[in-house]
Amino acid sequence: MGWKKLCAVLALFVCASAANAQTFALTSPDFGPDKPFDDKFTFKGLGCSGTNVSPALAWENAPAGTRSFALMVHDPDAMTGGAGIWHWVMIDIPATANAIAQGAGTNDGAALPSGSKQIRNDYEQTGWGGPCPPKGKPAHRYNFTLYALGVEKLDVPPDATASHAGFLINLRSIGKATLSGTYGR
Repeated sequence: MGWKKLCAVLALFVCASAANAQTFALTSPDFGPDKPFDDKFTFKGLGCSGTNVSPALAWENAPAGTRSFALMVHDPDAMTGGAGIWHWVMIDIPATANAIAQGAGTNDGAALPSGSKQIRNDYEQTGWGGPCPPKGKPAHRYNFTLYALGVEKLDVPPDATASHAGFLINLRSIGKATLSGTYGR
């Protein structure tokens, strides 16, 4: 087979593989690009009166080689001088998991997928810390990023910050899926 014919065959194989590849995707029935958060998902405190219920999440088509997942939820619009606010950080989500139930982000994490661990958020608590943007300002964006990791467990110290965990998550990431929502008051 000549080089031109071999290249044409390889090109067809690559294109067919790309067409059949499924995209790693994160979804939620509770919020999305066209569906802002309901008040029940917002923080209770700091002037907000929500019930701080974590939203339901589901994902599909994780990359081959995924051995665990990590979730990071960030508000890039928070008035922190550019750092934003970390609302929820979770690591060691088993590779067999494909969802997190609504309300599972409690401090004790009892309803999370078995083996999952939560890292302290910027509200100085473990678990979900819902949106609480300033009144009268534009709605804030909340980026939920689910990372597929090539390791089963992350070696994160018990007192790790969200940024420290984020460094280790990104170091071990083999893919990610992001879903964004908004909330304003």
